[in-house]
Amino acid sequence: MSAARKHKRVAASQPGFLSLKGSADNSELGAGRKKRVNKNKKKSWNKHSDIQDVEEFLEDVRLQERATGGLIADKPDESLFFLDIGETKKKKIVPTGEEENKRRKIQRPLKVDLILQPNSHIPAPKDILAYQQPNAKKLRRKEEQAEHLAAKGVVSRRKRLLGLRRAAYAAGTPIREKTVANNNPERGYYDLWGEQPVETRDGFYLEQTKKMLVKRPEKLNEKPSELPAIEVIAPGGSYNPDFFSHQALLQEAHDVEVKKVKAEDRLERQLAVNRKELATEEDTFKEQIQGLLEEEEGEEEEKDVTEETAEDEEDTGVVPSAQQEKKTEKQRRKEKADKLKEQERLSARVLSGRRQQLFQLRSIKQDLQKREKRTHLRQSQRKINQLAEKTQPRRLGRLKFQTPDLEVQLSDELAGSLRRLKPEGNLLKDRFKSFQKRNMIEPRERAKFKRRYKLKYSEKRAFKAVT
Repeated sequence: MSAARKHKRVAASQPGFLSLKGSADNSELGAGRKKRVNKNKKKSWNKHSDIQDVEEFLEDVRLQERATGGLIADKPDESLFFLDIGETKKKKIVPTGEEENKRRKIQRPLKVDLILQPNSHIPAPKDILAYQQPNAKKLRRKEEQAEHLAAKGVVSRRKRLLGLRRAAYAAGTPIREKTVANNNPERGYYDLWGEQPVETRDGFYLEQTKKMLVKRPEKLNEKPSELPAIEVIAPGGSYNPDFFSHQALLQEAHDVEVKKVKAEDRLERQLAVNRKELATEEDTFKEQIQGLLEEEEGEEEEKDVTEETAEDEEDTGVVPSAQQEKKTEKQRRKEKADKLKEQERLSARVLSGRRQQLFQLRSIKQDLQKREKRTHLRQSQRKINQLAEKTQPRRLGRLKFQTPDLEVQLSDELAGSLRRLKPEGNLLKDRFKSFQKRNMIEPRERAKFKRRYKLKYSEKRAFKAVT
């Protein structure tokens, strides 16, 4: 590419170079005296450098390439000129009816289509991507590795399996049947709700990959909660309930409210300030003079400590560790004998305890029976608790599940008829709480909007003028 460009520049620089555009006279451009400027910086160079003549020359070269496919100076005469010998007279042939119809049916291109057609003689650039191969380097490296292994006599796994299949085919072993396509109308009917599942695994796939299909875990078949999807409200929540059932529902709602009130009272008692623990004037005064009597108290404490240590030494008669004498051989033998006697006494006590247990077999048996009974009771209680936990909401997130309030109507609010019944609650909230209760989603709370920047109030001029 560089050689072709160089050839074009050389050809254009020759005195016989033909230009398609008219160029201005260089003598007129250079008539005035040019201003001398400093061009040692890029900014000044770009500002004061005049490359208009170079741009016009390159544009003329590009125009010749588009119009004629190259420089006009390099074109032969046969391609630029032709001999005009006039129009040749042809014998006029009268067209028949069919030929006239064919000539009329010929559709000539419109002028707008001819304008839009490309008229450049420059060939399209070579598409390099069309000659490239994806992962060519990787494939070439694999081929080289295969040739290297083949030279050593090592056969790849693919060729080895292919050889085994060919040998089996030559021996008359039945060939694996091909799987039927999904869009084949002759394919067997698959019952989605059938009891026995249809075997869809391919034996050849399992043989080649040495893998089995993923088995669905049994835990996925278990429900997260034993509660029903829709819980029926108590009989007292009907629009025309029985008196006793309605009173039972009211009592249940009353107990819930009492628990809430007790929890609030307990919290207030815990957060209440105890008057007895408040600081008095005497306490504040002691705190204020706390650092004034440090020296006197320190001297008194040192005197007390020295007196106590002297009294302890006189009472116990113990000499400090630096002044203690070294033990004699007799004292060490005595200590060793005392330790052996203590060990013998403990071992004899353990042996006597084991012998005594022989006479306590009945009581030991009773203790074992009581322990087994206690173990069975605990196991049964644990199973009962596990069954009860399946009907209770679990802790799935940082928030705890809050039981919604009971929808209860007082006695004077009962409608007694569906026409005068006022709807209560929200179906969407009820379903959302049901999902949380059945451990399908974690308990959530509405996101709180927190303003990042404070609002700024300003009075406009028009508002000030009115007020």
